[in-house]
Amino acid sequence: MIPKSMVLRWPKEKDYCDSEGIKMELKVLATDRIEKHENFIIRPRIKVWMTRVITIVVLWTSLLQLIALGELLGLSLLKGMPHCFSTPAVEKDLAPAKVLLPPKRTYRNNGYLLVSCNGGLNQMRAAICDMVAIARHLNVTLIVPELDKASFWADSSDFRDIFDVDHFVTSLRDEVRILKHLPPKVKIRVEKGLSYSMPPISWSNISYYENQVLPLLLKHKVIHLNRTDARLANNGLPAEIQKLRCRVNFNALRFTSQIEELGRRIVKVLREKGPFVALHLRYEMDMLAFSGCAHGCDSKEEEELRIMRYAYPGWKEKVINSELKRKDGLCPLTPEETSLVLTALGIDHNVQIYIAAGEIYGGEKRMESLLGDFPNLVRKETLLEPSELMYFQNHSSQMAAVDYLVSLESDIFIPTYDGNMAKVVEGHRRFLGFKKTVLLDRRLLVELIDQYYNGLLSWDDFSTAVKEVHANRMGSPRTRVIIPDKPKEEDYFYANPQECLQLLDEPLENT
Repeated sequence: MIPKSMVLRWPKEKDYCDSEGIKMELKVLATDRIEKHENFIIRPRIKVWMTRVITIVVLWTSLLQLIALGELLGLSLLKGMPHCFSTPAVEKDLAPAKVLLPPKRTYRNNGYLLVSCNGGLNQMRAAICDMVAIARHLNVTLIVPELDKASFWADSSDFRDIFDVDHFVTSLRDEVRILKHLPPKVKIRVEKGLSYSMPPISWSNISYYENQVLPLLLKHKVIHLNRTDARLANNGLPAEIQKLRCRVNFNALRFTSQIEELGRRIVKVLREKGPFVALHLRYEMDMLAFSGCAHGCDSKEEEELRIMRYAYPGWKEKVINSELKRKDGLCPLTPEETSLVLTALGIDHNVQIYIAAGEIYGGEKRMESLLGDFPNLVRKETLLEPSELMYFQNHSSQMAAVDYLVSLESDIFIPTYDGNMAKVVEGHRRFLGFKKTVLLDRRLLVELIDQYYNGLLSWDDFSTAVKEVHANRMGSPRTRVIIPDKPKEEDYFYANPQECLQLLDEPLENT
């Protein structure tokens, strides 16, 4: 006879995700009598055990099938069930994309090249490109360059704080071996003084490095180049070296994700309101002191700039005639002169103008004229919350990197002085498709401005002359000017890297 009652009971008010898993209670309520049925005895304990096993197997099999079906069809069949029943959703976007690395170049290592860059961000950027090309040509191992921390800017940023160091190393592995640090045994040699330190000669051809630097590398195994500004010639170099300089500049030297994200955020805010001009208003205290340009400054400001110039031994030129330099076009335009020129060029007075620069010397008072003519002047400090800039504000090179990115994306880029940022951004914008860059002819502009202020030119004549002077100075394709034995006066390679540029009517090729 079958037991009087067999009841399958689930625990009441139970959490099915407790540490003991899912508990099922199967209780068999039967009488104490054991009755015979067709010559065998039903033993309650055995039957209970068998029933539990079968029930558990059936339930878990069903559950696993549901989970598999949900993953296969992308359905939320198990949504709302306790977490232990479902597998956590995996965000596909969070999975890192597989990066195809170029194959490593194998070569006999001739030694290790240590590099200490000097100057501001863009001077160091160009130097890094040069050093990679030199290391590749000499078949040496390059150690990730050290950035300048002792100059006027006193920025403590390391290479990894500004550039994506892993991308830098891996993206160039088919050209040169780059290490983040010296190998331990080699580091011990350097600490014992068994290396050689030197400043390379400026504007040197590659033969200088072959004949002068390579023998020292083979002898000492480690060479430290302690100055890197403009240490490689603009012209007369093999095409593969010029193209490698471009590859480093336009591909390998990628800013950190934090800097790039900040740049994108600024560009997005600007784009929401329409087109914008990036104005590299290089009217900062360090530039005025270094150049000796004090046009428009009062006597107190002139003395302040002179004291600063004498305070920095690296700024070798001390006695400077400011007005003569201005007439030669060797001074940055003042904010007042800049306002006049922008108006003469026909720049819309309502357009957004992003000031890609540090603190303007003279502050708000000096900016009154420019702000009066162009009321939509903005800076990163006015576009973003202080909390968004707090990690960058005490690092001038990181702030300059943000300005660099915004300047690349601008509809028009206008530098008021042809310093390193102006030149490197100009070249990068050429590489991006000859984006409009107004290259101001300061020598002619100063002459025209003075004539206008002295009443020798009407406004219409002044404006017409300014437009005519700059009609062919908008960053369009042109051949780099070469002046033998005068590299400082010829066109800078990074301002017009013509060996790497794709003319607009040519088919696209990889550079």
